[in-house]
Amino acid sequence: MIKNHEIIWNNCLTIIKDNISIDAFEIWFKPIKPVKIENDVLTIQVPTHFFYEWLEQNYIDILKKTIKKELGLNGKLEYVILMDIKSKESMIIPTSNSNPPKNPQLNVPLNINSNKDGYLNPFIIPGLKKITIDPQLMYDKTFDNFIEGECNRLARNAGMSIANNPGKTSFNPFLLYSSTGLGKTHLVNAIGVQVKNNFPNKTVLYVHATKFMQQCVDALTKNKNVNDFINFYQLLDVLIIDDVHSISNKGKLQEVFFDIFNHLHQNNKQIILTTDRPIVEIKDIDERIISRFKWGLTADIQPPDFETRYAIIKNKIYNYGIEFPIDVMEYLALTINTHVRELEGVIISLIAQATFNKREVNLGLAKEVVDKFIIRSNTEISINYIQKTISEYFGISVDQLHSNSRKREIVQARQIAMYFSKRLTKLSLSSIGMQSGKKDHATVMHSCKTVLNLIETDKKFKGYILDLRKKFEIEE
Repeated sequence: MIKNHEIIWNNCLTIIKDNISIDAFEIWFKPIKPVKIENDVLTIQVPTHFFYEWLEQNYIDILKKTIKKELGLNGKLEYVILMDIKSKESMIIPTSNSNPPKNPQLNVPLNINSNKDGYLNPFIIPGLKKITIDPQLMYDKTFDNFIEGECNRLARNAGMSIANNPGKTSFNPFLLYSSTGLGKTHLVNAIGVQVKNNFPNKTVLYVHATKFMQQCVDALTKNKNVNDFINFYQLLDVLIIDDVHSISNKGKLQEVFFDIFNHLHQNNKQIILTTDRPIVEIKDIDERIISRFKWGLTADIQPPDFETRYAIIKNKIYNYGIEFPIDVMEYLALTINTHVRELEGVIISLIAQATFNKREVNLGLAKEVVDKFIIRSNTEISINYIQKTISEYFGISVDQLHSNSRKREIVQARQIAMYFSKRLTKLSLSSIGMQSGKKDHATVMHSCKTVLNLIETDKKFKGYILDLRKKFEIEE
């Protein structure tokens, strides 16, 4: 016979299941068992302290709402944490919407550090089952919808090899770099998702560097439990850190990262990192860390070429269940040549215009949308636009700008294009060089210095720069 507390908890689960992802429900709510209900307090049993704290940190709002819906405004939730499976010894903790008892029922000692405010350390995980760690992956970002092209072939193929054999290839660590919007985050998530598909029992964690840093700072300052923080990360089989360049100029944090990196690497655990620039351009990072970044494979993702952009458009609209005329897809692929994120934005805007205004998707509508979109998103000018503007100003072709010609007027125009590309975009020196006729980052740096010197010493040259500043709408 189903008891009252089981009925109430099942009703709660029905609501919760409709409001969170299936994976989260399976990991964090399926293992919970209802124990009893007394005086509008529902008691549920959870496997570990880490489990309890994760629920309190991430799902407390939905828990409160469902409990109050089932039990009324006075409804409350209480946890029983099973500390020892054989003896069934446990401790009872109320939810954060109740005052904690002064002397909680505790039959076995706990290895838990608390600060003066009673904050329980989330990184000490008694009886941890590794599968309970939420990978924090974006499951919509997979290899299936990551379009391969010349611009990303090495990175994608390396990622696939890692996903099939994490920690066992020579691509460890795997450092992926590119400018914003070219698919770094998509690719590293695709690796993580594929690892979980291939090896369900492996522990994978995706974390952005800013979140990693905040966790570390809390462990160093608020809770004084940095060893527990390190131990938690050393449990992982695959660690993915996005935008790892953010740890530059963070001395103590780099020491912690170094310890985690060394432990994982020595134990053949896979490390995957992304940055927005090549290793040589990352400043204020310990040389020991930089040297370890070089142990594995460093790969970059370049802006997609026409064929890749066209394939991306075709894939996107297929997933949306619609069709674009070929001339529209070709126009978009030719026009939006900066990064994938901008291309996706134009596609969504075009679909919205066609749907809400009941207009046919044709070349005319595409041009309207692209013109408006580029005006709205002019916070960063594309390198293609810069090169086109400068080529027209000096009366040469973009191909000449990309060439190795040593003619004075072409060299000067090329240097100016590199200077404005460095000033007006977020691209790395290497990316600017690659998109300027496959020059290296040292050439870009030299060009920028030359332009600055000529502005000071050559009046005619300074006039060129002033004219171009107006074209790019740069204030003095």
